[in-house]
Amino acid sequence: MPPKPLRECKAYGCKALTREGYCPDHKHVQQEETKHYNKHSRNKTITSFYKSTEWKRTRELVLLRDNCLCQRCLREHRFTPADMVHHIVEVKQDWSKRLDLSNLESLCNACHNKVHGDRNKLVK
Repeated sequence: MPPKPLRECKAYGCKALTREGYCPDHKHVQQEETKHYNKHSRNKTITSFYKSTEWKRTRELVLLRDNCLCQRCLREHRFTPADMVHHIVEVKQDWSKRLDLSNLESLCNACHNKVHGDRNKLVK
């Protein structure tokens, strides 16, 4: 298998080329930011929910229901495989809807980023 193509570092303004997300100069910064976020900001209840068996089963049901197709792309008459299952009303807004099938839809990564805003652009 050929190696991954070289791309610019994900760090804001860095033009260094790398096959990973970040160049060696910025990799440690990104790791420290992730550790800090995981320790101080991430909601542990929600994180454990996404690792639970009940979520994994519900996720599979939604993907099967939606034929593993992105529902937003489908509305625009495009057939795109779904990468994830999206909560229309977020879990942190209404915990009771976390497993409600009517609150879930299959989305591709691009559509999910449009819904939430591309968080990768926030890395500086």
